[in-house]
Amino acid sequence: MDKVSSSEEQPTAKISSIFIYPIKSCRGISVSQAPISLTGFRWDRQWLVVNSKGRAYTQRVEPKLALVEVELPKDAFTEGWEPTKSSYLVVRAPGMDDLNVCLGKQCAKADEVSVWEWSGSALDEGDEASKWFSTYLGKPSRLVRFNTVSETRTVDPKFAPGFKVMFSDGYPFLLISQGSLDALNELLKEPVPINRFRPNILVKGCEPFSEDLWKELKINMFKFQGVKLCSRCKVPTINQENGIAGSEPTVTLKEFRSDKVLRPNKKQQGMVYFGQNLVCHESLTQGKGKTISVGDYVYVFSKASSVAEAAA
Repeated sequence: MDKVSSSEEQPTAKISSIFIYPIKSCRGISVSQAPISLTGFRWDRQWLVVNSKGRAYTQRVEPKLALVEVELPKDAFTEGWEPTKSSYLVVRAPGMDDLNVCLGKQCAKADEVSVWEWSGSALDEGDEASKWFSTYLGKPSRLVRFNTVSETRTVDPKFAPGFKVMFSDGYPFLLISQGSLDALNELLKEPVPINRFRPNILVKGCEPFSEDLWKELKINMFKFQGVKLCSRCKVPTINQENGIAGSEPTVTLKEFRSDKVLRPNKKQQGMVYFGQNLVCHESLTQGKGKTISVGDYVYVFSKASSVAEAAA
């Protein structure tokens, strides 16, 4: 691991966008600032659409979720804001009336909810939300909220012991650089937007794929750690404007971002990588003043010596 002297402290990159995805696999919200919670950005992947057995729906099997827009109150991303009975999560989709989900109501408990390796109870948002998603997807569905009072979903302790998420795939934050997206798009016949990759933090001003190596970094006053290269699934092949899947950008990524190319001497898993998963050390404790904003600089204090040596 290469250390960067504090006397040479210069920003490596700058945050250009912050995205939050309140309902897993539905569209994200671009915000100017975001409070850091115990599980990542506040509101990120707090809701989940499930089938009649409580299993999570994602774009992998229900690409129509890509067309579902989500809106939260404007003040929801300011520190300390709390919902009232007149605060709503608004959900929209083509051909559907708006769904208004009250943020301040008491919810019944739904047992046997599962996403990937985790199962537990969640909070059921009620029959109106169930009818809306059942109609939209054409099959029995319910909208549930993570039950922060009774449930905990931990990050893989092999990579980030002690950290927690709600309904994210695995880690609290995903960071990608604009340089990496630009480098990929130079190789594609049809460029793709950043929404194909669903990051939380988009940065600019650094070399393409330099984020692969970032181990210890600071944003605002907060310490982040790069814990694992992000292996990509089917979702980047789904056009987020129409929900139609293709073969790109995965075919091109396999040519220069596969474990065979990047990590030839490591165990091969048939993966392609794009982005760096992060945890934030300040998320381990409650407290005020934990917000990062578009325009904040990223300072990198240590790096992996090579992509092959980065955790994946």
